[in-house]
Amino acid sequence: MTVFVLMLMAYQATGEKLHEWLGTGMAVLFLAHNLLNIRWYGSLMKGNYSLLRIFRTVINFSVFVVMLALAYSGIVMSRHVFSALPINGGMAVARVLHLAGSYWGFVLMSVHLGLHWSMITGMICKHSGEKKSEVLRWSLRLIAVLIAAYGAVSFYQADILSYMFLKVEFAFLDYEKSAAFIFAEYMAMMGLWVFIAFYVSKVLGKLSAAKFKRKRGEGARNESESRSIF
Repeated sequence: MTVFVLMLMAYQATGEKLHEWLGTGMAVLFLAHNLLNIRWYGSLMKGNYSLLRIFRTVINFSVFVVMLALAYSGIVMSRHVFSALPINGGMAVARVLHLAGSYWGFVLMSVHLGLHWSMITGMICKHSGEKKSEVLRWSLRLIAVLIAAYGAVSFYQADILSYMFLKVEFAFLDYEKSAAFIFAEYMAMMGLWVFIAFYVSKVLGKLSAAKFKRKRGEGARNESESRSIF
């Protein structure tokens, strides 16, 4: 899905027909992803909601809504994969919805990936059987910072926020850029949001843990005081 997201964003490198097939494949993968994680929906009404859990839940539902909007607008505008469907009208709304949804989806899916980054790196380390040395750890952090910095510059230069908030209703794509350069930019932009989400989740996790310890301490103190009274 991560690879598909990057290829879908690089429209000028893939072309219209491949873009539609990739979008269809992305929709299928997204559906499969939700079916494989269907138990998550059943757990929504269970347990307490920490700051981190609230943040994750908001991001997950935001991704779900955006993906529905992208699927709808993509089908309405389709000239290849769904061209045989008898769809009339709604093209103007679908175009604007697809433009904003594409960039919101890119950011939100990158954030979603960042929230699971610890799990991903843990799985890689587990299967590789290698433990990170301190030098390697800091080297990887430095690389992450550099990627995020390049991503921030690319995000600003591409004026992504204007598309997300529909300040500009037409995407201006540079067809003179090489495919490698386009993918490098979007990978860096994805890295930026993965980086932000990863460290936001770390901060929220620590705040939630501190709040839990404080409540636990207050509960123990209150119990001790009630015992002393009797």
